[in-house]
Amino acid sequence: MSYTSVDFEVHGRVQGVCFRMYTEDEARRLGVVGWVRNTRQGTVDGQVQGPTDKVRQMQEWLAKKGSPSSRITNCSFKNEKQVKELDFRDFRTTY
Repeated sequence: MSYTSVDFEVHGRVQGVCFRMYTEDEARRLGVVGWVRNTRQGTVDGQVQGPTDKVRQMQEWLAKKGSPSSRITNCSFKNEKQVKELDFRDFRTTY
């Protein structure tokens, strides 16, 4: 089986609004793995891996929905590639 891996960065009001916690919850609900963290630039970045359709759903959530109090102004994705195996066992916040 082949999986999709993609890096993301979310801009806007995304720190101090439980964005990482909601991202973890959504990732677990969809069954994707990876990580999320706050950056010094005031953005949130991370990586998502899993079945392509689930990764696409996560990308849509990151770009359009986010946590209830967040205000997303831009979401960029890069380094998308197909991988033969997942690099992570679950989805978690890193620091």
